[in-house]
Amino acid sequence: MSQAAGTGSSRNRAPLKVMTFNLRTYTAYDAGNEWTQRAPWAAETIAAHAPSIAGVQEAYLLMLEDLQRELPDYAWIGQGRRGGSEDEHCAIFYRKNEFEVVGQGQFWLSETPDAAASLGWDSDYPRICTWGRFRSLESGEELRVYNTHLDHIGERARIEGVKLAAAVMLKHDAEHPDSAAVLMGDMNGGPSDAPLRFLRGELAEEGPVPALQDAYDKLQGESGRTFHDFEGGLEGEPIDYIFAAAPLRVLRSGIDRRDFGGQYPSDHYPLIAELELD
Repeated sequence: MSQAAGTGSSRNRAPLKVMTFNLRTYTAYDAGNEWTQRAPWAAETIAAHAPSIAGVQEAYLLMLEDLQRELPDYAWIGQGRRGGSEDEHCAIFYRKNEFEVVGQGQFWLSETPDAAASLGWDSDYPRICTWGRFRSLESGEELRVYNTHLDHIGERARIEGVKLAAAVMLKHDAEHPDSAAVLMGDMNGGPSDAPLRFLRGELAEEGPVPALQDAYDKLQGESGRTFHDFEGGLEGEPIDYIFAAAPLRVLRSGIDRRDFGGQYPSDHYPLIAELELD
């Protein structure tokens, strides 16, 4: 991240805390786990960690408005996956006393990424990546954040989606070479799946990718699952991820498995990571 003249060393600053949290969409099918019941728990979970940046997935506008009321220290950016405020958002919340937005946008994970609501490859739904460029109010440093949700059906859509996201990140790297970046979201795949291997730089034949560090590198113990279908538990693999692009590095990460009287704020656990400049 670029550093404004006259500011102190970044080594003296507190780590940057970021979170990714699939909220489970607003639907009538979740009898006993309706959003109206879960909304305060989701807000409390976010507030308990007080991240500087929180990316959420599966959020309808009314869900974002509910969170905004409960989290007055935050603002958010993003569009719905069908354009405007329609359908699910991959919104990015940010602390207003820490950052200002200096650039933002959204692209669809498809062969026509600028076309709202476009379906890509074998995707079952329109899929998006929301991005924001944030300037620290304290230091003047800039941070780019990318928040996405890959398709749950299409294998080709998932790998092509991350290749597109990587290409956009690299383009932005060239345009803003002094900024650092974070990629987060629900990738709908385990660590050994091709899209995650690609993001870790293990599939060079699929194309270039920024130098990304997987937050699970700094997780104590086994990750277990992050999607739990409102049942809790540990068995399985994560599908929610945070990646830090150099010069950021991951200091530590954790999964919040709190419940509220045996019920959960979502069918996913949130992942939290603390980052610092290397």
